[in-house]
Amino acid sequence: MSTTLTEDKTKVGNYFVSNYPPFSVWSPDNVEEALQVLNKPGDKKNPLGLYVHIPFCRKRCHFCYFKVYTDVNSAQVNDMLDKLVLELEMYVQKPFINGRQLDFVYFGGGTPSYLSIKQLLSLTDRLRAFLPWDGTQEVAFECEPGTLTEDKLKAIKDLGVTRLSLGVENFDDNILELNGRAHRRGEINRAYNFARTVNFDQINVDLISGMVGETEENWKDCTSKVVEMDPDSVTIYQMEVPYNTGIYKEMQEQHAESVPIANWPIKRRWVDYAFNELEANGYDIASAYTAVKKKEKPIQFIYRDRLWEGADMISLGVASFAHIAGTHFQNKKELADYNESIENGELPLWRAYTPIDEERMIREFILQLKLGKLKPAYFQNKYGVDVISRFNVALTGWKEHGYLDFDEDEICLTRKGLLRADGLLPAFFLPEHQD
Repeated sequence: MSTTLTEDKTKVGNYFVSNYPPFSVWSPDNVEEALQVLNKPGDKKNPLGLYVHIPFCRKRCHFCYFKVYTDVNSAQVNDMLDKLVLELEMYVQKPFINGRQLDFVYFGGGTPSYLSIKQLLSLTDRLRAFLPWDGTQEVAFECEPGTLTEDKLKAIKDLGVTRLSLGVENFDDNILELNGRAHRRGEINRAYNFARTVNFDQINVDLISGMVGETEENWKDCTSKVVEMDPDSVTIYQMEVPYNTGIYKEMQEQHAESVPIANWPIKRRWVDYAFNELEANGYDIASAYTAVKKKEKPIQFIYRDRLWEGADMISLGVASFAHIAGTHFQNKKELADYNESIENGELPLWRAYTPIDEERMIREFILQLKLGKLKPAYFQNKYGVDVISRFNVALTGWKEHGYLDFDEDEICLTRKGLLRADGLLPAFFLPEHQD
């Protein structure tokens, strides 16, 4: 059994599975492969997405491990936005992109809502001039509540944003402070109320189970407040402490051996409590992390679902990740190196990896399993693989432990399995990737 499943204590390191094969096998030596893929016509039947990384924040959260910058001035921000536009201009000249329409767009970060209205309008006008998104199924936009005003929310809506995601995480000012969050409870309420008046198609609220200082009483209070807010969807993550976070650095300075957050059983129990409360108030559990409001028109996460089915996605910005015709690649992770490449008229690629067909199949299998259920027929039709036979040992083992059920038509995680989905997934990796 995976040590992630048997270990109760939260330890330093990454737990969340976001891709496959692991990033450790990606290499600068493979960048030429990514460039060769871009120089061939793309499959117009495969959905194409655009990810825009805005690497700026008012403050760096203590648990954050993303590439973000604080203490920047307007000139530096504007220069970065210029670079994003130049990067997209290089992409649209590639045969792979030529003539294709965007299916989804995602603004992530960092904090996209950190930008001023003027900066947002300038950036998106220039991006759309190269690659329009008027016909997309989804334009998602991440926000930090304290950066939002009613006028900015109206401007974001006018950009074509269909899903607004509010990084709430917690409602207690002391816990927000302990974890390095920039916003406070009052800003959450104000931003959410403004967003509701603007009438976005979907408003998502994020919570984190197990933040520093979080208690049982606090978690129940946070759950109650989210239920009262009645957003279209709720995303809940279980706290982890990767090595390059503020919490880990503080642990090193204090020579601390234990991570100052709740253990895994407590975090799972809290998520289970929130899921139960949401289900009792008109939500369906749609993945290991999301609850969606029951509506006549179903709530969707196009960006997530398309990527987990192997969609193409180009990405803009320092350290951002892309997926093109099955090849993975990441941009240069330091801003100076990224800028230098753009200024030299070169795509700022740092490392890449082209999986074999079996690895692509495994990638889709494990990512789709995070949705809570998948159809074996999908993999038979796309890859010619009987996943029940291919993964029989792992499936049978997890079934005996009560983590999932399966038959020839469907593999379905139980609630017990859903709450620890990321701990299950390495059992389906190839042997060389399981450590």
